[in-house]
Amino acid sequence: MNKLLTALLYTGLIATANIAAAEPGIAALRDGDLRKLVVHDDPQPLADVAFQGPDGDVSLAEYRGKIVLLNFWAIWCAPCREEMPTLETLARDMGGEEFAVVTLATGPNAPPAIDGFFDDIGVESLPKYRDPKSALARASGVLGLPVTVILDREGRELARLTGTADWSSQSARDIIAALSATGS
Repeated sequence: MNKLLTALLYTGLIATANIAAAEPGIAALRDGDLRKLVVHDDPQPLADVAFQGPDGDVSLAEYRGKIVLLNFWAIWCAPCREEMPTLETLARDMGGEEFAVVTLATGPNAPPAIDGFFDDIGVESLPKYRDPKSALARASGVLGLPVTVILDREGRELARLTGTADWSSQSARDIIAALSATGS
């Protein structure tokens, strides 16, 4: 009887280990710069504070149903200058019905200055959203820049990266593809 129980126990452990290895989640996809991505065990609520778009107020609720990569940045932020072209590449290559990159200039970033920033670094297609009083940034616990938050289809925070990263990397693409495929 002991041998049977031992065999069942080990069979169960092996089966569980195989399931865990087959579905490791996005944490296992982190590589390079994306190793800094903090993946939450459970989705975290994120405030839905309005911010400014070129045509008026915008809300993250408008992106419900999509995986969203929300990037907080500013025109004075040198690491943001480095990171922004990688965000544009990711948005161009993977953006659409399932996924969107939302860039949000945090603090007093005037629209002409944002235009100049994008022109200087060759970014043409990312949204030029503004959070002039840092309301969403403060509500989201953003303490420095850049900060990038990955949201699920319900607008909840799945993961957060503080600092710069190469969002056009294979690791970033794999993470977004995995999230898009699972319907998270």
